Amino acid sequence: MTKVAIIRCEKNEERCPLTSCFKCLVEKKEGFARYDDCMPGGVFTCRCPGDNAINLAKILKSKGAEVIHFCTCTFAKKTDKGWDLSNGGFCKNIDEIIERVNKETGLPCVK
Repeated sequence: MTKVAIIRCEKNEERCPLTSCFKCLVEKKEGFARYDDCMPGGVFTCRCPGDNAINLAKILKSKGAEVIHFCTCTFAKKTDKGWDLSNGGFCKNIDEIIERVNKETGLPCVK
């Protein structure tokens, strides 16, 4: 069973309890559809400008996480019609953060 960790953005933490993320993880939908079987491996909140993401990811890895998913809100905007990937989300540095986390931890990172 794959242990999937989630890193979210501080800009959305007081509005979103990760309900959809956990639902998709449990039902293996959206970004979690790639797993035959998965379970939560931990959750952390990234703080701007993202310098803490590597340390958070290292802690998640030490707790058994095998892959890190970055919440959709970090790279897309929610609209009435769903997620808009064309204009970015809360984090303007998400691609750089993901690259650094992957390099420093060796864990696959999913956006």
